[in-house]
Amino acid sequence: MGFFKEFKEFAVKGNVIDLAVGVVIGGAFGKIVTSLVEDIITPAILTPALEAANLQNLSELVIPGTAIKYGNFVSAAISFAIVAFALFVMIKGINKLKKAEEPAPEAPAGPTQEQLLAEIRDLLKKQQ
Repeated sequence: MGFFKEFKEFAVKGNVIDLAVGVVIGGAFGKIVTSLVEDIITPAILTPALEAANLQNLSELVIPGTAIKYGNFVSAAISFAIVAFALFVMIKGINKLKKAEEPAPEAPAGPTQEQLLAEIRDLLKKQQ
């Protein structure tokens, strides 16, 4: 029974749940970015280049005489750049919020109990 109890404690820890949510949201975000690149950026920005090469789709870009489809690589590189930029902006915002939440350092407290007791001891020694 100990093994299952340990597994349950591990599985319901906040970090594991946060990771699972991050993976699911990351997958959905990846689909959004892919759609952005393939359905918006490629037609809007790369269409003139594709038309000059007599192509309809970015994936049709190949090195002549080979099976190397560098158009897919270009699409993946654009997707990566967008994801990296989005994560950079999100992390920068989160770090900014964390810095704002940090409490101001507390003023130094008065003497500790040990210091006061030592002072009392020294005063008592002087009186004797």
